[in-house]
Amino acid sequence: MTRTEPAESPSVVTLPVVREAHARIARFVHRTAILSSASLNEQTGARVFFKCENFQRAGVFKARGAFNAVYSLTDQQAARGVVTSSSGNQAAALSLAARTRGIPAYIAMPKVALRSKVAAVQRYGGNIVWVEARGTIPTSEEYEATAAEIESETQASPVHPYNDARTIAGQATCTVEFLEQQADLDLLLAPVGGGGLLAGTALAAKQLQPSIQIIGCEPEMANDAQQSFRSGQIVAQLQPRTIADGLRTSLGDLTFQLIRRFADDIVTVGEDGIVNAMRFVWETLKIVIEPSSAVPLAAILDGKLPVAGKSVGIILSGGNVDLDNLPWKASGR
Repeated sequence: MTRTEPAESPSVVTLPVVREAHARIARFVHRTAILSSASLNEQTGARVFFKCENFQRAGVFKARGAFNAVYSLTDQQAARGVVTSSSGNQAAALSLAARTRGIPAYIAMPKVALRSKVAAVQRYGGNIVWVEARGTIPTSEEYEATAAEIESETQASPVHPYNDARTIAGQATCTVEFLEQQADLDLLLAPVGGGGLLAGTALAAKQLQPSIQIIGCEPEMANDAQQSFRSGQIVAQLQPRTIADGLRTSLGDLTFQLIRRFADDIVTVGEDGIVNAMRFVWETLKIVIEPSSAVPLAAILDGKLPVAGKSVGIILSGGNVDLDNLPWKASGR
């Protein structure tokens, strides 16, 4: 693709912007499958449908936002590459999108990132720069400082992993597809960390089907989004201690604005619930998901949401797992 006109970098996300993103990335991403489980439906009294973004390119929904951002750049901008900060999934997705366009990707990653996710970035040709952190897990500020240093040195275009209109618009295309494939949903659940997926999900769903309820789901041990949603102001994520490594980041100002406007609630689940839900999907649906993906199902299985008699959609956000360190192996289950 050759682009010489100024890149569109909207400061707000609207349904027309989402539809433009959907058209832009259609040839680069998968239209992922919908799965259901008769045994889960019987257990919950609901009709539960899973949008399987674990089948997406790079194994994660973030490929949508990454491809949208990369292919929104002019040729001149793209030639200098792109830069982001990520513990793994955004890193891999942006590396893949950059490799597809033939440009460099620079990734600020924490040293505690899962080996499987580091390997994915390397496999896709991303250039890793390790984030120096005061604690075990870097703060959002430490991530962003490292990314800013890379940007200054390389003049690469920054692509924020969630607080970027191009990223959010790309993530929202998942919901556009979901509602085309399964139009009668009463509830739509998505995990929330930095909020890119939930913001895009809520915006697209409410524009397409105003009656649908949008629920964000996050770990109790990293519940800044719930605190932020209910207090009306962003509460920083300080020391998240959750197995769901993709949900350890704080909301951004743009994602927070969209979530407050379009989402209906945010619920939290415990660590045991996340592990149980993850194992349920592996054993029942026979597919691989990562802990972050299991959080919405955990909310249902743990009774955090009344779903009996309803049609429920769940976005399985990704399937990138360290197979040498499965959570039930660590706990002896």
